[in-house]
Amino acid sequence: MMRKGAKPLGPVARLRRAVGDAIAAARERDPAARELGSLTILLTYGGVQAVLAHRVAHALWRAGVPLVPHAIMHVVRLATGVEIHPAARLGKRLFIDHGVGVVIGETAEVGDDVTLYQGVTLGGTGFARGKRHPTVRDRVIIGSGAKVLGPVEIGEGAKVGANSVVIHDVPANSTVVGNPGHPVRVDGKRPTGPDADWAHLPDPVADAITHLAERIDTLQRLVEELTGRRPAGEVRRFERRRGPSSAGG
Repeated sequence: MMRKGAKPLGPVARLRRAVGDAIAAARERDPAARELGSLTILLTYGGVQAVLAHRVAHALWRAGVPLVPHAIMHVVRLATGVEIHPAARLGKRLFIDHGVGVVIGETAEVGDDVTLYQGVTLGGTGFARGKRHPTVRDRVIIGSGAKVLGPVEIGEGAKVGANSVVIHDVPANSTVVGNPGHPVRVDGKRPTGPDADWAHLPDPVADAITHLAERIDTLQRLVEELTGRRPAGEVRRFERRRGPSSAGG
């Protein structure tokens, strides 16, 4: 919010602030960037380049300039693999990590301090004009390959697991995994911090299979007690193998 009596920033000042925010976001959310110089990040981070180019293209689009905004983002797509429609609304300190395959549609709205990983799609549904892309609130993290489709809302502070497909609204401060996405929690708590452990998110399908296997085993034991015979076949427990937590948990 602008302070009372403060003058609005000019285009050069706004661009300088956007560059500073983009570099700071990269260093905060990517450990590999913390020892890199600002120029190295600007020249080698495709996600940072795509976001900064979009700031320029979006300003031109709002000013009604024809062709140029789309041409800018077309070149950016060829150079970085990130496709952002110039009309999309991006908040402050958006960080696109790795970037390749990220698609953000025309009517998408992205809040402040959002993190998107490679292969994320904020896509539309249907062919009608109007709002048809997601609204992503502040401090949301969307994992690699996740697809968020239609005019759904991802609540503030939510996390979407890798390769999830989200077609319904996501509550604030929740974690969604699966296809279609299901809200879950990690060890009874929502994961915190930008380096959430995506490799060890809950799997609701695996949990359901485990419960079914346990139920069948119980029924087999009851049949054995009643008949004195053990039913043929064996129900093996479903055990998920987990490696070390990348989040330090």
